[in-house]
Amino acid sequence: MHSTKQNLQVLFEDNHIIIVNKRSGDITQGDKTGDKPLSDVVKEYIKDKYNKAGNVFLGVVHRLDRPTSGVIIFARTSKALERLNKMLRDKEIHKTYWAVVKSHPKKEKATLINYLKKNPKNNKSSVFQKEIEGSKKAILHYSVLKKLDNYTLLEIDLETGRHHQIRAQLSNIGYPIKGDLKYGFNRSNKDGSIHLHARKIEFIHPVAKEKISVLAPTPNEVIWNACK
Repeated sequence: MHSTKQNLQVLFEDNHIIIVNKRSGDITQGDKTGDKPLSDVVKEYIKDKYNKAGNVFLGVVHRLDRPTSGVIIFARTSKALERLNKMLRDKEIHKTYWAVVKSHPKKEKATLINYLKKNPKNNKSSVFQKEIEGSKKAILHYSVLKKLDNYTLLEIDLETGRHHQIRAQLSNIGYPIKGDLKYGFNRSNKDGSIHLHARKIEFIHPVAKEKISVLAPTPNEVIWNACK
């Protein structure tokens, strides 16, 4: 079981929740690829650490795209899962993202409002300026944190959580995320990642009712390290 622990970066845990830093390339829960999901790795970690016999309960509260890294919450009890699901619906879980994008956006800060429509065939979202049938309103706010020679580090606050929202909306204004071929970046990252990272998560603990604020370190990689 030792290898599991090395791969898993636990940022916070108690009896009700466990928060981990997802690596790019990990899938949050099982899908058609058959690859081992992060949820299974976390279950093994809990089983191992607490010597639990039988099945371990673990609830998936939210997901991150496979090539994206960063902070992700799992519920360790059904009570926590139920409450976290409600908090997610009520927008009481606040996530802050970091993205490294192509070149330098003209505005230091901006709010992007579009309509996104997901195409299940190619697993991609298209951006529209006006509402069309099947589209959903998408709102995000970004601000420039740091400029590198060819890239810019943006901090992003989401008002809505749409499919591929950050990737699609930034690409739509001409600043695709580094490595994101699907949304117009010119070359992929060697490891298949994209430079999108769920940096911070803040919420009121569903059981203890204390404020939880967790920061996820960025991947150990040249461009991310240059952003520090």
